[in-house]
Amino acid sequence: MASSTSDKAVSQEDLSAPQQQQQQDGQQEGLGKRILGSKDAVLPRSLKPRHLTFLAIGGTIGTGIFLSVGSSVATAGAGGALVSYIVVGLFCFGVVLTLGEMSALIPVSGAFSAFGTRFVSPALGFTLGWSYWLQWSFSIPSELIAASVILNYWTQALNTWQWSLVIIVPVFCFQMLGSKVWGESEFWLSLIKVILIVLFIIVGLIYDWGGVIGHPGPGLSNFNDNPFNGGFAGTASSFTYAFYSFGGVELVALAAGEAAQPHKSIPRAIKATFARITIFYVMTTLVIGLCINYQDPTLFSAYDDSDVSASPITTVFRLAGFGAAVHVVNAVLLTAVLSATNSCFYASSRMMLALAREGHAFKILGYTTKGGVPIPALVATLCISFCTFITSAVGSGQTFSWLLNITGILALVQWVAIALINWRFRWAFRKQGRDLSDLPFKAPLFPVLNILAVILGALMFAANGWAATTYDDGQVAIDVVAVYIGLAYFLVLLVGYSIYHKITQPGVPLFVPWAECDFDTGAVWKRGGGALVWEEEKAAKEELKREKGNVGAVWSRVKESLY
Repeated sequence: MASSTSDKAVSQEDLSAPQQQQQQDGQQEGLGKRILGSKDAVLPRSLKPRHLTFLAIGGTIGTGIFLSVGSSVATAGAGGALVSYIVVGLFCFGVVLTLGEMSALIPVSGAFSAFGTRFVSPALGFTLGWSYWLQWSFSIPSELIAASVILNYWTQALNTWQWSLVIIVPVFCFQMLGSKVWGESEFWLSLIKVILIVLFIIVGLIYDWGGVIGHPGPGLSNFNDNPFNGGFAGTASSFTYAFYSFGGVELVALAAGEAAQPHKSIPRAIKATFARITIFYVMTTLVIGLCINYQDPTLFSAYDDSDVSASPITTVFRLAGFGAAVHVVNAVLLTAVLSATNSCFYASSRMMLALAREGHAFKILGYTTKGGVPIPALVATLCISFCTFITSAVGSGQTFSWLLNITGILALVQWVAIALINWRFRWAFRKQGRDLSDLPFKAPLFPVLNILAVILGALMFAANGWAATTYDDGQVAIDVVAVYIGLAYFLVLLVGYSIYHKITQPGVPLFVPWAECDFDTGAVWKRGGGALVWEEEKAAKEELKREKGNVGAVWSRVKESLY
């Protein structure tokens, strides 16, 4: 005889304590999955090659170039600022090459944090991840400060912290739409920034050469007037501004975990980084140094007061007779700052996601929706970004200064660590008997490039520390703390996790043996598959040439990279 429905029902009281707990956990997990998604959800590879390329070129161009480049010129003079940006630019490009080698083979979310855990030590991966998350989370307030001041240039209706709230809410909501929408928005916003900076360079050079009627340019006078202000100490002091400006050159590797065809798109994007460094940083610094004297008070007011209306880019347009265009320029600067804020949210949330999935953060922070949106990680980033409210109490300029120093020095330490990780990556790769043809992209000059990057990074940090005690700006103690606070944070995390690891896992080595380095999980192809893929792609190219001719084949590849 069939049991009735009432016979089948089991009351909560009839369940044992473990069964009740299991049922409650299942209900909570079901609710969590509906709201937050799953901790095992795979991130969709929705970022196209053009997204990554423009992300590499202009994705994180924001306050670093629009505000702090002028301070570099004011601190070190036109020549000193140019030297500092060239040196840091070459250093960063070398680091990006080494990072690109690893990311093209293993395009995972978390990038160099995951690589530090796999190829060196979980302590290094933990430290890099939390340092990077803090760096980008602290960058959000500085970007919001700049955006707030741009808006205050047009209207004084709200205070800085109030504007920050108005801005951060839609940016946060925009992140909830997923990486595909983020990538598409960054493509167009980066394009706007690229057009503005190219126009700035052209207008600035024409003005400097005297090509604007009624507005005689300074020519080379600013490079003849104390071009190395403060000598070596002044140039070394400007390194911090350069570190901050170049922050984000590694973001393309972080986005590799959501990139389509990463073995193709990552190398292209890495190579595009050279254009970003040469055109948008070195050339911008050169033009500002040519057009604006290092004693011009607007160079510091743009940075100290986060005054974008006094941005060197706006100042050069005004000097060249385009004062009426200041509103257009500031509007473009606003889009650039919003774009950079958007990228900050993306970078910090993806790193937190990777930390959680590696067991280095709370598990709930590793949850994503089916569309790949890491809601808990985004909320955590949003919470730390409320540091913006501090600006209403202590002044935006002082807060911006501290945030710049913390993020700038952390960026330098992380870049040096990336070069070291790549050295261990390549060494273990060869020790395991693997063929270099399995690498979709090979960084040149190994291991010379890695050694130079480590030495140059160490020298720049030492020079920066020495300059803090030598360069007389009236606040030596503050400068010394600002230089070393980022390094102290990094070392505390590294040593702290190492001790924790020794206590909790006494039998597990702190450093990963080369034989246990994992090159297969998340790799674009299996061991030995690289040569086969290259042969297939070479044959496909030859077939395309036969069918469409050389011009048609090139156009087909261009369309493939775009769409």
